[in-house]
Amino acid sequence: MNLAFNYQTSPARIMFGPDGISKVSFAADELGCERLLVLSTKQQNKTATEIAETLGSLCAGVHASAVMHTPVSVTEDAVEVVTKLQVDGLLSIGGGSTIGLGKAIALRTDLPQIVIPTTYAGSEVTPILGQTENGNKTTLRSAKVLPEVVIYDPKMTYSLPKAMSITSGINAIAHAIEALYAQDKNPVSTMMAVDGATALIDALPRIAIDQHDAQAREKALYGSWLCGTVLGNVGMALHHKLCHTLGGMFDLPHAETHTVLLPHAVTYNEKQVPEALMPVANALNANSAGTGLFEFSQKLKAPTSLRELGMPEHGIDLAARQAMANPYWNPRELEHDAIRQLISNAYHGLSPYEYCI
Repeated sequence: MNLAFNYQTSPARIMFGPDGISKVSFAADELGCERLLVLSTKQQNKTATEIAETLGSLCAGVHASAVMHTPVSVTEDAVEVVTKLQVDGLLSIGGGSTIGLGKAIALRTDLPQIVIPTTYAGSEVTPILGQTENGNKTTLRSAKVLPEVVIYDPKMTYSLPKAMSITSGINAIAHAIEALYAQDKNPVSTMMAVDGATALIDALPRIAIDQHDAQAREKALYGSWLCGTVLGNVGMALHHKLCHTLGGMFDLPHAETHTVLLPHAVTYNEKQVPEALMPVANALNANSAGTGLFEFSQKLKAPTSLRELGMPEHGIDLAARQAMANPYWNPRELEHDAIRQLISNAYHGLSPYEYCI
């Protein structure tokens, strides 16, 4: 075997296991933090406040203003709070929206971050930040936004509703799938991607039956960590470009958009790289990864059309044009008509085997 590749490990400390809240003080002390600002969404304010109370004087305050797609205006307001409260560290409790806000603050202030994920988004282990301004979502990579400590406690995901658990998990699977055919993939990223996707494919149906299945929750969180890690180590392709385009243009829910688009983007690329996607097809017990993913979503009663997420039909042409502008690298050449058809079929909820692109 003649191998040649680059692999950059993450400097973040990963703490996986029960009693995650009890580890915050240790992590803060290690980082030299004495005044943490606890971040969350409005929906998770109660949980964030309860955790803040356990921290005592270590908590400088709670800021429950995180929202989808990390608007720049929301970040600027949060930075003012950081200055006013003389904060020296951030504790993000939640999913991609909250973690995104913490990363955006860190980009501007260089404050250290501790994250307790409550979903399977994976953003907590990536140096990637997506921000929205004037309807446009842009992404950047910077070591400044990578959280220093991530505390994974499966119990923190027990309250995540079944529907959100499913879409969040499929969002994580999307990271792993695109890592399998990434331009800069390597044996380590491929191993992690296959293991992460397989773990989630096994765990999500069990969570759909019983959202308090402890072993399934643990396996799903483990899978999301692996999927998020490969997202941070290799480049993404067409699927992520489409999700960023549609999310920014139409303010669509992030995980649900990933869930709807994934079978279609995979089908588009599977024609070019079927061998790379074979492990996913095998994990799904399907003939192809694209159709297997669509049937997986159907089985779990996840959304399968962009229309049900609130995207307007006239947006199909707008999104197709935007997707062709400044495209990400992709294993299959992007063709406008084929991309438009992909988006159209995703809008109408057609399964991949009902059309050919």
